Amino acid sequence: MAPSPAVTFASIKQSIAKRQYAPVYLIHGEEAYYIDELAKLFENILPESERDFNLHILYAPETTADAIADTCTRFPMMSERQVVIVKEAQNNKTGVLNKLADYAANPSSTTILAICCRGESVKAAALTAAIKKSGGVVFESPRIQERNIAALIVNLVKETGLNIEEKGVAMLTEFIGANLAKLHNEISKMATVLPAGATITPESIEQNIGISKDYNTFELIDALAAKNTKKVFTMIEYFRRSKVSSHAMLTQIFNYFANLLIVHFTKDKSPSSLMAALGLKWQSQLKNYELGARNYNAYKVIEIISALREFDTRSKGIGSRQPEYDLFHDLMFRILTAPGNIAF
Repeated sequence: MAPSPAVTFASIKQSIAKRQYAPVYLIHGEEAYYIDELAKLFENILPESERDFNLHILYAPETTADAIADTCTRFPMMSERQVVIVKEAQNNKTGVLNKLADYAANPSSTTILAICCRGESVKAAALTAAIKKSGGVVFESPRIQERNIAALIVNLVKETGLNIEEKGVAMLTEFIGANLAKLHNEISKMATVLPAGATITPESIEQNIGISKDYNTFELIDALAAKNTKKVFTMIEYFRRSKVSSHAMLTQIFNYFANLLIVHFTKDKSPSSLMAALGLKWQSQLKNYELGARNYNAYKVIEIISALREFDTRSKGIGSRQPEYDLFHDLMFRILTAPGNIAF
């Protein structure tokens, strides 16, 4: 038997749009955005004319398991179904949620029950098992990891029918980060001002969102490659004032120097060979690596990669209590002044 497809925000949204409803939904997890969005969808399942008598929104911990079950077993009034939404269910203890297992195991065919636990994962095993057994849906909305933000942005942009340049992805990643509500709002804003199929550029982001196209990871890497010390530290202070997460930049900086090491150890230095080794699409992308290779020999690059790993550890509070940007400032200094005296 083939495994059941994974339950995702998109799959639930699609099912609701097709009016294919489950009898019970348990929506929980650390990422509140998807939970809030699904709650809005549940609230709009019924036509407005049917909501007064058939849409019931209950809040925990004021409501009880018995009250929820009683509401769910009522018959809808002049409607095919009723919708019962329990919000802030994370405020109920696990034992209280598990008391809903009996109802979830044998839910009413005329009721859609949505239990929303915002900001944390539910440990109510009995409830979860009962929901799954009766054909309900359990969806956990995990917190978005920083390493996944760029891919998420690309997908969100594609959903609007637009494209986005790599620099644009970096700008949104650095200045908005994992704030999904703001990401969705800003990308939706771009979709309203740009024609269908257009590409979001750094210039359009600066014009419509207000994020500077001159201060992002790409520009920082350019400055590091050129050993432009003044520009590097000017940008670092800008990022500090703007409260940009240094971790959002770290991955791209690490990837640049890791690729620089590949450049040094690739025997065939022809453009086609280097492009293949680095997985680049255009020859123009080589310029930054060629400049970096002239300014940082292989020994310096090895020291820099070590410094980047050390920063990653120390910025997480392991072995250091310095503020994030003090550590990041020190990292930039170590990159720019790497002596390259490593011995094998």
